[in-house]
Amino acid sequence: MEPRRKARLDGVLQEAVASGEIAGCVAMLNQHGQEIYYGQAGYADREAGRPMTRDTIFRMFSMSKPVTACAAMILLERGQIDLLDPVQKYLPGFADQVYWDGAQLRRVEIPATIKDLLGMTSGVVYGGAQGYAETRMQALWSEVQAGQARGEETGTVDFANRMGRVPLAFAPGSRWQYGASADVLGAVVEVVSGKRFGDFLREEIFAPLKMQDTGFFLPEEKRGRFAAVYRQQGAELVRWTGAHLCILPLYDREPAFQSGGAGLVSTLDDYARFAQMLARGGELDGARILSPRTVRYMRQNQLTPAQRATCTWESLHGHGYGNFMRVLLEEGQAPSLGSAGEFGWDGWLGTYFCISPEDDLVLLLMLQKTDTGTIDVTRKFRSAAFAALD
Repeated sequence: MEPRRKARLDGVLQEAVASGEIAGCVAMLNQHGQEIYYGQAGYADREAGRPMTRDTIFRMFSMSKPVTACAAMILLERGQIDLLDPVQKYLPGFADQVYWDGAQLRRVEIPATIKDLLGMTSGVVYGGAQGYAETRMQALWSEVQAGQARGEETGTVDFANRMGRVPLAFAPGSRWQYGASADVLGAVVEVVSGKRFGDFLREEIFAPLKMQDTGFFLPEEKRGRFAAVYRQQGAELVRWTGAHLCILPLYDREPAFQSGGAGLVSTLDDYARFAQMLARGGELDGARILSPRTVRYMRQNQLTPAQRATCTWESLHGHGYGNFMRVLLEEGQAPSLGSAGEFGWDGWLGTYFCISPEDDLVLLLMLQKTDTGTIDVTRKFRSAAFAALD
């Protein structure tokens, strides 16, 4: 990349730190299988004066979800699961479900399927206070997290079965709502494979791709590379050390609950290898994870028009959704520059990736700030990056 364009990208990252929007970040662009840009700004740990580096370790939160989708696709290729399998086939807690229709509980007539999980059309939601199902789910997650604090951990499959007994927010397949479907799918992978979910990911994805710093916990020898987390408090960024989504906050031991929706830690380079595998049609450096046909399926919108009409997040304008990832369908409706057909996802603390088949591009941005997903710096960096390709 020519110096003038690199300077523009560097400037976006540096301004985000200087303005106090974030404490620090790293970013990368790979095109045609080659790194064309790397940038870093600010601190991995501001209080310790430790700068961001390309081997800084990040909490990925929802960028764990595409990895879980990949694990399910491996089982699909082997004929071990069917997309139309009802979830209750593997998790008995999903039998005889009910859903909230806005006024009363009703019996589920068509059970949620694996495809519903992958498309977030299952009715399994995250906890919250905005609805009957969300309130009930919040009670479960709070109970599990309280148990963790007492040293009483709940396993991946047990937790998923308990989620299945919570009323759904809607009849499966009737709409889209972001939720805990990836955690349920991780449990399905565990049941079908006969291995702990983390072991399956390590053997089938992380080891073949040489993702050496990716997993569900952080050994002591790597803790010096762990990024601190910050949250916005008024005009200031303050350090945050809490727990979220039943993830053990210190990541200091192998958790009983291996969250397919939020539990992984990784680095910029590690996750770039996962993204590059998808960009190259399921193979990287001789390691074949998925077939090209499977990757083509993964990058498709799977929502019907009616389902997509309920997918109203600002960051998803112009996008469809499928296999735990956004898919850009209408460039003119998107909130930043991009290319039709690009796909990817982000995390609660601001980790972000997208893959553009049209541009043969992988873009990654990593930061650690609560309640983030995509923010100003994400959109600015995306727009500057795509413009720099022309």
